[in-house]
Amino acid sequence: MLKKGVYIITGLMASGKSTIAQMLAEQFDQGVHVRGDIFRKMIVTGGIDMAPESPQAAVEQLRLRYHIAAKVADMYYKSGFAVVLQDVYLGKEVYSFLDLFEAKPLYFITLNPKIDVLLKREKKRSKTGYIIWEVEALENIMKNENPRIGLWIDSSDLTPEETLNDIIKRAESEARLV
Repeated sequence: MLKKGVYIITGLMASGKSTIAQMLAEQFDQGVHVRGDIFRKMIVTGGIDMAPESPQAAVEQLRLRYHIAAKVADMYYKSGFAVVLQDVYLGKEVYSFLDLFEAKPLYFITLNPKIDVLLKREKKRSKTGYIIWEVEALENIMKNENPRIGLWIDSSDLTPEETLNDIIKRAESEARLV
C-alpha cells in the first residue's frame, strides 16, 4: 500500500522515468505527476543546458529548476495530493535538492537499467536525449557521485508494470528518506 508523500523518480534519459512516474501517480486517489524538465523547457531565451564542462550559469539554472520543482511538489502535497516528481537528479546536487522539500514523507527512487538497455530504449523514443552527453559519462556520474540513498531498481529486464509493482512493494522500506 502506497502512502501519500512526495515520490521522486530519477534515472538517466530513457530509463523509464516518465512512464513509471505517470503509472505511480495513477495509483493514488489524488495523484500528481510533476515533470521537472518542464521548468527547463519554459526558458524561452537564455537557457543553458548542462554539459560536461558547464559554466556556472548552467549550474545556477539547474538549481533554479530543482528549486521550482520542489516548491511545486510541496504546494501540491500541502493541498492533499500525493506527488510524483521526475527528472534527472545527478551528482552532488542531489543532497541540496532533497533539502529543499518541506513535504514528508519523501521517497527517492532511482531507475538504473544497464547501458545497453538504455541505448536500445533511446533508439525507440521519439525524442533524443543523448546529444550533449554520452550515456557512459552520465552513468559514471550517477554510479560514482549520486548518493546511495533510497531505492535503486535495475529495470533492465522488467516491464513497466513489474517496475511499478517493485516500487509499490519496496517504497516504504527502501525508498523513504524521512
